[in-house]
Amino acid sequence: MQLQSVKAIHGSLIVNGSAKLKHSASKLVSLYVECGKLLTARRLFDDIPERNAPRWIMLIGALARRGHYDEAVDVFSEMHHEGIEPNQFVIPSVLKACGHIADQKLGRALHGFSFRRWLDHDAFVSTALIDMYSKCGAVVIAMKVFKQMAEKDLVALNAMVSGYVSHGLALKALRLVEEMELEGLKPNVFTWNSLISGFSQAGDDATVAKLFESMRVNGLEPDVVTWTSIISGMVQNFRNKEAFATFKRMLGQGLRPTSATISSILSACATVTNLNRGKEVHGYSLAIGVESDVYVRSALIDMYAKCGLVAAAGALFSAVPKRERATATWNSMIFGYANHGYCHEAVELFTQMEPKKLDHLTFTAALTACANAGLVELGQSLLRSMRDLYRIEPRLEHYACVVDLLGRAGRLTDAYDLVRAMPVEPDRFVWGALLGACRSHGNVELGEVAAMRVAELEPGFSGSAVLLSGLYSDAGRWSNAAKMKKMIKKLRLKKAPGSSWIESN
Repeated sequence: MQLQSVKAIHGSLIVNGSAKLKHSASKLVSLYVECGKLLTARRLFDDIPERNAPRWIMLIGALARRGHYDEAVDVFSEMHHEGIEPNQFVIPSVLKACGHIADQKLGRALHGFSFRRWLDHDAFVSTALIDMYSKCGAVVIAMKVFKQMAEKDLVALNAMVSGYVSHGLALKALRLVEEMELEGLKPNVFTWNSLISGFSQAGDDATVAKLFESMRVNGLEPDVVTWTSIISGMVQNFRNKEAFATFKRMLGQGLRPTSATISSILSACATVTNLNRGKEVHGYSLAIGVESDVYVRSALIDMYAKCGLVAAAGALFSAVPKRERATATWNSMIFGYANHGYCHEAVELFTQMEPKKLDHLTFTAALTACANAGLVELGQSLLRSMRDLYRIEPRLEHYACVVDLLGRAGRLTDAYDLVRAMPVEPDRFVWGALLGACRSHGNVELGEVAAMRVAELEPGFSGSAVLLSGLYSDAGRWSNAAKMKKMIKKLRLKKAPGSSWIESN
């Protein structure tokens, strides 16, 4: 419902004197949450004379339904502090929120509470637990919950299938579906689409074709979600021409693309920097009314930026009201600026974001900008703040960015110290960033250490050996350089050829 309509209803209730009645006030709270007006909703909620369990459940449910997961958890904490015990109606909403914000600690606590109160026998609670554990990466525990269900239904099966697929375990998902079919649980369109999505992402065309046909054999016609899953998988595997061809086939079937379909096709346009096709898709998105969708708009920003039209990307970004900008929208624009040398603009955008909207990709984009602009102190500060201030655990790509940043600035010792202090095992990209910096600054000793580590992590790849050979040559150590070149030939190490993506007419 539109905000203006909600305000009209609210005004009418005030006029006839029923706005503060429990039922009316509760309904208004829910409507304002649906419109994203959380402050108004909370003020109305606080004015309700008797805030009993159903009122709390209504607010928490509305917040979780509309994606305000942190707020849902905060309200649940308030409810708990007021001495109101959770029940089977509110626990699924809170578990949904836990899954989306990866709060497995609270999720486990609710699981324990549900077990003690026998609430875990409720189908909705069990399904929510499966979904929460899957989203938090604990698919083994999710499967235990599924197996312990006395009566397994299709909703729970689909939650488990989605969990497997989201972690690249499509084959396990298929085996589970086959097992449940033998027990009489017949898959629906959602089940088939999840499986097709999983195998498409894995690039397994043969299984995708079999599943596609199996749907029809079971009396289910592949829908737009099915086709979108296949297209998305092709794009993720850089099979962009096939993605474009499949998109045309889908249109030929008379199916209307969704915002998800358009977003995937725009990603393909961005990958091959096909501006003309990207503009065509942009026009088509306007024609079918999905251009204003947050993910389509983010994909458009990304496409125009990658095609070199940073001003066009910026215009699209500015056209989105700040309150409506999703994390993906901010990330697309920050990456666009960072990758085209507008590093200070990228950092400025980062500072404008609400803390709750920051994610791993946001920090990768901001750190990329810092590395490109030589903003050493800011980059180091951002890395520290991830864990200390925003409770986001730095990943390998974040460390690689900061190692690159320090290396470019010539601070090789600091870069090496950071690598050694990492709480996770550095990968070849982290060591490669250090090795590249050693080549740029002529540090042979540290370069040898980095090259050795890269070789250990990827023995058949010649990148580290080539860099080290160049480092020896730059330092005038010709015998060492010659030995490295002989070793590359003798071991027949693979050298990745230089390449770029572009599609021409």
